[in-house]
Amino acid sequence: MAHIIVVGNEKGGAGKSTVSMHVATALARMGHKVSALDLDLRQKTFGRYASNRQKFLEKSGLDLPSPRYHDLPEVDQAGLEPGENIFDRRLSAAIAALEPESDFIIIDCPGSHTRLSQVAHSLSDTLVTPLNDSFIDFDLLAHIDTDGVKILGPSVYSEMVWNARQLRAQAGLKPIDWIVVRNRLGAQQMVNKKKMGDALDNLAKRIGFRTAPGFNERVIFRELFPRGLTLLDLKDIGVQGLNISNVAARQELRDLTRALDLPGVEVSF
Repeated sequence: MAHIIVVGNEKGGAGKSTVSMHVATALARMGHKVSALDLDLRQKTFGRYASNRQKFLEKSGLDLPSPRYHDLPEVDQAGLEPGENIFDRRLSAAIAALEPESDFIIIDCPGSHTRLSQVAHSLSDTLVTPLNDSFIDFDLLAHIDTDGVKILGPSVYSEMVWNARQLRAQAGLKPIDWIVVRNRLGAQQMVNKKKMGDALDNLAKRIGFRTAPGFNERVIFRELFPRGLTLLDLKDIGVQGLNISNVAARQELRDLTRALDLPGVEVSF
């Protein structure tokens, strides 16, 4: 069966689609068969990223390893079982169609609470939660006291992940490997960075996730999106010498991919 990677939280602007596209492309470049779904049916940032890539490669005459993006299939409502949710059927139909031809299925969730996101979390073998290095984003995981140290209790997103874990346990499936990725790290505000790190380490022990480093804030990520490219594609489009920022960003992607510890993956880029 395909290994399902869900990239999700309930807050926009944390870099979910950037993480999704870079991890998906990295796996494809290492020879794995990767399928991709975007459950944000309104904005579809991941879907647009993949579409931009396809158009750019066709226009440029390039053939680069890429994830295979799929829209959710349409379902005839008349064919639903009594009480069955149409979004459940659409997602299950997509997974059933993609599993035989995929080593990995990467699912990008919307930055909001939806039925599709709930179901996707319960299907995830690996859950990746990008988080801006800010206590505003930390509040998505847990409520914290005014001192920024004492954790008062889990927040809405952590409770959703808990529910997803319970559903998997009831179905006899293996536990979700949950990785919180500290994204958009800055070089400044070292005191805040340490407080965030300490708070995440404390919370990780209480609710059961791992932490991993993500991407620093870099202009290159915004520049790549219109062409659907990733950091790994730069040399293939004629960029001869990578600058220091690009080299550092590639290393960040390498470190993140290793930290995910996906089955059968030996990082080789």
